[in-house]
Amino acid sequence: MLTVVYDACVLYSAVHRDLLMFLAVSRSFRACWSNEIHEEWMRSLLRNQPALQRERLERTRRMMDEHVDDCLIEGYEHLVDTLHLPDSNDRHVLAAAIHAGARIIVTFNLDDFPKPALAPYGIEAMTPDDFVAYLIHSAPEVVLEALALHRANLRNPSRTVDEFAESLQRHKLPKTVAFLRKHRLKI
Repeated sequence: MLTVVYDACVLYSAVHRDLLMFLAVSRSFRACWSNEIHEEWMRSLLRNQPALQRERLERTRRMMDEHVDDCLIEGYEHLVDTLHLPDSNDRHVLAAAIHAGARIIVTFNLDDFPKPALAPYGIEAMTPDDFVAYLIHSAPEVVLEALALHRANLRNPSRTVDEFAESLQRHKLPKTVAFLRKHRLKI
């Protein structure tokens, strides 16, 4: 089964986090992260949105961990100091990916995970949109179901298909939006 690590930057935005979580609960691949990745996205959100409460983010963290089987990566720390990346603060993500046997790191920070640094481990970095496009190619029904669930769970206010598509477009998901628009009657 394909193993994928979600970097903190893709968990920061609720739009990306929710879409990636709806994909993860499909169990068509193994989505994973570490407690350090959790701390990173939560710390950034609290710093940039001081009105948020830590307890609310902890609830989100618990729900993520409870709803995705075998998602927490532990025991990778010994690898961190052996790795070299442009941003040394990202070494823990690569270490977790190596330890978990991941093939993909989903991140917006492609420059921080250059191909030559990942290639020896058989890992590729992809943006969320490229990852969804990868899944569309291999399992379009999984993506359709995740998009439908994501939209159905949007409340206060609920969203039309077009409003949902516009939101995804604003969040740098053009390939996902093109697929959504093509299959709008199923979403």
